[in-house]
Amino acid sequence: MPEPEMQMVDSSNIEAVGYDAENAEIYVRFLSGSTYVYTGAEQAVFEGLLHADSIGSYFNREIKNTYDCNQL
Repeated sequence: MPEPEMQMVDSSNIEAVGYDAENAEIYVRFLSGSTYVYTGAEQAVFEGLLHADSIGSYFNREIKNTYDCNQL
């Protein structure tokens, strides 16, 4: 599955994020190089991630244990 357009972010753990609106999926690429896909996520959640004061804190609070995920 091809990644959507990824946007670089300023985070100590996350390198880039992307959103696939057609499939409601958030893509998160970590500095380690691993990319995970979180399914069933609304675009508003992704927008919140992009604009969060702390990308990592928002990710841990709103996405990490909320949505099913698969590693690419």
